[in-house]
Amino acid sequence: MGAHRDDAYGPDDPEAAEARAGLVAEIALTGALDDPAWRAAFEDVPRHLFVPYYFVGRPGGYDRLWGGDRDPVRRRRWLHGAYVDGPLATRVRDGEQISSSSQPSLMARMLAELDVRDGDRVLEIGAGTGYNAALLCHRLGDKLVTTMDLDPEITESARAHLAAAGYRPAVVTGDGGRGCPERAPYDRIIATCTLPSVPTAWLEQCRPGARILAPLATGVIALRVGGRGGTTGGTSGGTTGGGTAREDERGTCAEGHFLHTAAYFVPLRGTPGTALMHRPLGGLPRRAVENDLFRFLLALTAGSLDPHEALSLWERERRPGRERFGVTIADGRQWAWLDDPAGPYAWPLSPSRITRA
Repeated sequence: MGAHRDDAYGPDDPEAAEARAGLVAEIALTGALDDPAWRAAFEDVPRHLFVPYYFVGRPGGYDRLWGGDRDPVRRRRWLHGAYVDGPLATRVRDGEQISSSSQPSLMARMLAELDVRDGDRVLEIGAGTGYNAALLCHRLGDKLVTTMDLDPEITESARAHLAAAGYRPAVVTGDGGRGCPERAPYDRIIATCTLPSVPTAWLEQCRPGARILAPLATGVIALRVGGRGGTTGGTSGGTTGGGTAREDERGTCAEGHFLHTAAYFVPLRGTPGTALMHRPLGGLPRRAVENDLFRFLLALTAGSLDPHEALSLWERERRPGRERFGVTIADGRQWAWLDDPAGPYAWPLSPSRITRA
């Protein structure tokens, strides 16, 4: 007896196209697809090809949905689930989620904030399913996109998904914390996994003026890279793209603010990740412990501030949002800060103990 293939719904399937159009309309309402080029990417790239199966939580474990299921009801559930604006668990090991396809609206916001220009060379840390790399390829072209992951199973499946959708960027198996120097310099670096701090190797592989977007604590930091002996020259958009610097120039410092949005990603393996948040919080009021912004401050100041000191600061500063915080990397150090990198509220970030991606 034959089984349905994983690609039972092809890239041009009408039902898949209708579901994708619904997702695009939903994301567009958030303002994340105001750039026509990114809207076109989300309209054209078939997400379901990148998640031939995924896991949905249930009491006591996970159920696996896949495109080759014999049951047409479950198969349609898989298809329409692929176009829900939510993250999808794509790899589970010993009951723990180790890889996922991120929430599409968050991906759209991050790609918009990446502020790519035609001709920009982009490095993605965390290949995942390959979907984010496909969106980048649609916008920039295959030759300008590199995506990497330590796990050869992940890179192999991402490469297969990308090829099925018609994209062929460089898919590299390697240590994301060390970047991919053989394809440098980069104009943009985007990470899709949570970090304890920003690897300095990334700066060294960037052109001055490059932009780095990376999940940190429970937010996303947007850094502008400065050149040797120089400054970052500000933290907002409008960064320069490729071709403006000599090929042998690299960045050595960076600075920027967090985006306002929350972001919860699978930690980069080999790092403490969000485990730093799991500290004793006895004696803290429930209203604070359950507040997303306070938990962001706890994660950002882990190892530097006692939770009660963090609460005093949070209340004194009127519960600051993520966008008031930033990160500076300079002179071999990196620190987080509130409002002003040279102000009274600053905390060193953990040195990146990154050996895997």
